[in-house]
Amino acid sequence: MQNPAFPQAASRRALLAAALAATAAACSPQPSAATRDRKTTPAPTQTPTRHRDRDRKRIDALLGRMTLDEKIGQLFVARVYGHSATAPDPADAAQNRKEAGVANAAELIAKYHVGGIMYVGWAHNIRDPHQLAALSNGIQKAALAGPAPVPVLLSTDQEHGIVTRIGAPATLLPGAMALGAGRSAADARTAAGIAGAELAALGIRQDYAPVADVNVDPANPVIGVRSFGADPRAVALLVAAQVEGYQSAGVAATAKHFPGHGDTAVDSHIGLPVITHSRAEWERLDAPPFRAAIEAGIDAIMTAHLLFPALDPVDDPATLSKPIITGVLRRELGFGGVVVTDSLGMAGVRKKYGDGRVPVLALKAGADQLLNPPDLPTAWAAVRRAVREGVLSEARIEESVLRILELKARRGLFDDPHTSDREVNRTVGTREHRAAADRIAERTTTLLVNEGGLLPLSLSHHRKLLVVGPDPAAPSGTGGPPTAVLGRALTALGFTAETLSTGTAPEPTPERIKAAVAAAKNQDAVIVTTYDVDAGSRQRRLVSELAATGVPLVHVAIRNPYDIAHLDLPHSGSNRSTNRVGAGRAAEAAPDAAPEASAVPIASLATYSWTDVELRAAARVIAGRVNPRGRLPVPVRRADAPHGVLYPRGHGLSY
Repeated sequence: MQNPAFPQAASRRALLAAALAATAAACSPQPSAATRDRKTTPAPTQTPTRHRDRDRKRIDALLGRMTLDEKIGQLFVARVYGHSATAPDPADAAQNRKEAGVANAAELIAKYHVGGIMYVGWAHNIRDPHQLAALSNGIQKAALAGPAPVPVLLSTDQEHGIVTRIGAPATLLPGAMALGAGRSAADARTAAGIAGAELAALGIRQDYAPVADVNVDPANPVIGVRSFGADPRAVALLVAAQVEGYQSAGVAATAKHFPGHGDTAVDSHIGLPVITHSRAEWERLDAPPFRAAIEAGIDAIMTAHLLFPALDPVDDPATLSKPIITGVLRRELGFGGVVVTDSLGMAGVRKKYGDGRVPVLALKAGADQLLNPPDLPTAWAAVRRAVREGVLSEARIEESVLRILELKARRGLFDDPHTSDREVNRTVGTREHRAAADRIAERTTTLLVNEGGLLPLSLSHHRKLLVVGPDPAAPSGTGGPPTAVLGRALTALGFTAETLSTGTAPEPTPERIKAAVAAAKNQDAVIVTTYDVDAGSRQRRLVSELAATGVPLVHVAIRNPYDIAHLDLPHSGSNRSTNRVGAGRAAEAAPDAAPEASAVPIASLATYSWTDVELRAAARVIAGRVNPRGRLPVPVRRADAPHGVLYPRGHGLSY
């Protein structure tokens, strides 16, 4: 057991703190003239000197009382099952015993001294706002009861859009690519400010957002609409705005996934992607959003589980790469904040090494927080053993603990880590927040096609509507099913909307297609939704057969804006023929190839996700209550020639 003489430990900590401060000051990039001239919220890290001095004394005193085991615990952000810190449901208590040898969050903290806990739906942490606040308070009570009382940094993945952990009655907000379509830094900042305020009211002080990846590859299976778009400068602007929004609300923002996850065809949850960008391409495409986040004063940056040979030729993921984390992120980009790994339970980081070696390698590379180890007892013991055997020095552990404690101090956890029912009632899901979310969403809906001026639909000519399409499961608490949400919203706007779901799977059966076509013939117009269409998708046949009925058709892509490239829809000018050629060639390889569509009035919209807030905004656009203002933040490429562009970035129609 570690038991150093207190004066020696204090001296070492003082030297460590001075060295870290000097390094941060020397590496800190200078703001550009444009940034200096822009009126923004001051970086939250720039706290008054008297507060910094007070926090430094607190942290030094705390480190002096911490054992090695307590310091190691601060490095881990763990999961724990259950809705309560002390009284989870029996099944959740059993799962905790199976995974970590404890029954609940309070016992987890007592045994492993974890510095952070991540809330996730599948661990049954999230029921409703008041329950979450009570869980947070219970965790903090347990943390402050120890011999070295350190508040826990509670975190979650609340990107909004398709990655939403805490749903209604909390405010639902547009996701990143929708905000990219809105092109407004002010809206991005407002959205993050609302999200941050509501998270803080629930006791959550770290959010794994914003996504700083530039979506270069349209087929990217893991990022996609979680990215703000394909233009590095536009993404950088929105990332910086969201950092300011979150942190002004008292929540640590976490830019991810460094050094950039936007150009990969492999999902790092199930494999190990390789980014083939050259160093020059990385500087041009991937680096700008991370530089902008650092300049905005971001608290934390998350690493990616991927290979990036141009930055480190060794066959290890970035999470385990010292050249990438310490060399590029810390020394070259000047980041002095907390580096958190992506989940250590993902296959991308587990393929080569065991669950005990991975956390040690991540710390050696320069990471500070070890997120969601699949086997906490093994990971915790491995780090402890590495220190005992000299593989990791205690000074290296203290370096990360110091950064983590400083982050907790900046977010006010040492002043008061608790929340209250009163704070929940006056902050979470308020009328003002929901109205702001609706206004932001209205500015993101993108009109791609409006043949014959079909939109906005007229109550006098298009009162009877059929809403048809797939109903994939919505992100946690974000409403749904999509067809029902659109139907209700359009009915509330004066239309008579009938809904017909083609099922929870994106691909409709032939029987569902036949039923949809039969139902469409009695309507004034059809609203058809699509979800991730590709060349072999039966959704192509659904859309084409609905168009062949002669009933005016409104297509709504409820996730990827790229769907339209695979549909046999008319387009303006030369795009009309090129897209039909593309669709035809794709159809040759597809057994359910779409027939040629009749010439009917057709419109096409992109919403970038199927959450309630964005579908209701689309309904208001369809009804003409608001003018579509969104512009594509990514190019839509042709189906038959991926290097050809069907709709360029920035395309979007208005009324």
